[in-house]
Amino acid sequence: MELDCRTLPCPMPVIELARHLTDVAVGELLAVVAHDPAAAVDVPAWCRMKEQEYVGADTADDGAPRYVVRRLS
Repeated sequence: MELDCRTLPCPMPVIELARHLTDVAVGELLAVVAHDPAAAVDVPAWCRMKEQEYVGADTADDGAPRYVVRRLS
């Protein structure tokens, strides 16, 4: 699943991540696509605090930054 947060300012990409985590099953991936530069720090920090796996960053089809999380619980 991919969340389109391209136009959302900080801290909304992480809030959307938290809101939609349960939309995927345990073990599945959820990606946050965001132009917000703080998301590069916020998403991994959120994963550490919430004990979820930060898989890493890559890019969406349009070149926008994408941050990938695996749901662990």
